[in-house]
Amino acid sequence: MRILHHLWLSPLSRKVRLILKEKSLDFEMKIEKVWERRPEFLALNPACEVPVLVEEDGTIIADGNVIAEYLEEVYPERALMGTTPIERAETRRLIAWFDQKFNREVTANLVEEKMMKRFLGFGEPNSAAIRAGYQNIHYHLDYISYLIERRGYLASDSFSLADIAAASHLSCLDYLGDVPWEKHEPAKQWYARVKSRPSFRPLLTDHIPGASPPKHYADLDF
Repeated sequence: MRILHHLWLSPLSRKVRLILKEKSLDFEMKIEKVWERRPEFLALNPACEVPVLVEEDGTIIADGNVIAEYLEEVYPERALMGTTPIERAETRRLIAWFDQKFNREVTANLVEEKMMKRFLGFGEPNSAAIRAGYQNIHYHLDYISYLIERRGYLASDSFSLADIAAASHLSCLDYLGDVPWEKHEPAKQWYARVKSRPSFRPLLTDHIPGASPPKHYADLDF
């Protein structure tokens, strides 16, 4: 059985979980508290970051984007990058948008400040960073709405890794109740479609000890 080392509110870990489910690949999950810097985990990934995928033959693949590309290449039956060079280019652009720009402007300011500092014992959250995260998320939800009003999904008319990347970040924020869905109806409707997919259901059952999600988190109809 392949093993995925992950953390609950790691967007890249969630992205890999969704890809594995979309491709109908069996796997087990192991929570990795990276702040403990276990020697056994450092042997798998010297960067001490999740996710890390260990294949059934012992092959180790580290880094969420590397794992995504690997899974797309090795298990191509359910393609998630698009069917044309233009679609694949747009999918990659949007993956970078969410995993880099959105992560820097929103996820890091909210999830890392509000949750990871608690686990790491890094003191009180930075209130200025949290305010910036709340302000920045509107811009990104507007952009999602802009794309959805012109396409069936984010990168094209077909569900792709771009949708998975975006939804992975937003699902972490939604767990904290930090997504102002009521002000961004097109983005809300897109997210409702994504979280209704069978691959998404396991994410909706996640419960972090000491931090329960809001009631709407697991509600497919919000």
